[in-house]
Amino acid sequence: MRVRWLGRVKYRDALALQHALFEHATDDYLLMLEHHHVFTYGASAELQRNLKCDPSSVDAELVRVNRGGDITYHGPGQLVVYPIRSLPGKHGDSSPADITAYVCSVEQLVIDTLGELGLVASRKAGYPGVWIDADTPRARKICAIGVRVARGSTARRTMHGFALNVDPDLRYMRDHIVPCGIAEHPVTSLREEGCNASLREVADIVARLASEQWGSGVSDRHDVAWDYEPDVVGMHITQRKPEWLRPRVEHGADVLATKKTLRDLHLVTVCEEAGCPNLSECWKDGTATFMVLGERCTRACGFCLVDTRKPELPDADEPRRVAEAVARMGLSHAVLTMVARDDLADGGFEHVARCVQAIRERTPGTAVETLVSDAKGDDSSLEKLFAVRPEVFNHNIETVARL
Repeated sequence: MRVRWLGRVKYRDALALQHALFEHATDDYLLMLEHHHVFTYGASAELQRNLKCDPSSVDAELVRVNRGGDITYHGPGQLVVYPIRSLPGKHGDSSPADITAYVCSVEQLVIDTLGELGLVASRKAGYPGVWIDADTPRARKICAIGVRVARGSTARRTMHGFALNVDPDLRYMRDHIVPCGIAEHPVTSLREEGCNASLREVADIVARLASEQWGSGVSDRHDVAWDYEPDVVGMHITQRKPEWLRPRVEHGADVLATKKTLRDLHLVTVCEEAGCPNLSECWKDGTATFMVLGERCTRACGFCLVDTRKPELPDADEPRRVAEAVARMGLSHAVLTMVARDDLADGGFEHVARCVQAIRERTPGTAVETLVSDAKGDDSSLEKLFAVRPEVFNHNIETVARL
């Protein structure tokens, strides 16, 4: 079982990852994370009765999802766990999964986790989830469970999972919604029950028990950083920088020769436009990274040196000039990158493909590596570059809009 702690993740981002693993992966995964404030609801939810606030007024999203159940909440302080698994058939490989048994195994995982933390929890007849004092008038819900299992005898993949209240802001579940449509019983948390375990401590127990229960005790675990405090003190302006931080700028004959080739052919390089401190180190070896489609980018990231004025139209002669530069520089491996061109219908991918083709026609033995933008996720744009099959295809994970 591949266990992953993902940190704090927006609900829609985690949902996209779930779908990818649900539809395309074959290994079993256990995704553990926190969400930003979000209310989610299934097709049968009664929002008019159970949603008691405007989500935006409490800094929360409202997302409809393909699952059963009513409205629920996810947010900081709540351990959310998504098991993405392939279940066995109830009566052999040709039969559907035993969904009831799977839900019971999820419930038992939570019950066993709480037991290790000193809390006695159980199921409550007629109600989903895991409860404290389930069979008493003081019954209170500590964990919500909602899963999806693919239909049929071949897929049997699972997604969604459970949300265990470690130390969340319970006002979101008490004042803003009726969680899971259950008005007659309150919610609780580990902290409210007197257990001060951290989210990490709880996640470690869940990961271990899930691996024992579903993965025969074998797991492959990777975590993003749990606690990271960057060193923002820096160095005093008068303090001399260490040698490894002080690039040696050279303007020898080799550097100038590379510069002349690029200037003669009116080409742009990321080396210059991004202010790379290692420019002379590469140029003296006769290498450079060509940046096609101009030097003006439509993304306008605040930390980047690339020009953000309105871009000009693509230069139809640029592919020929790039290919000529590759020939003059004697490159056996050419690297092309690009600015983001959201102003073009195809994001500029047809132009990049033409550059690849031009290099191959001019110097057939040269391998071509491309580092391209995200094309806003448009498959038809990406296919234009896939069609010419560069030897190496790199894809930028573009900066999120808020930056």
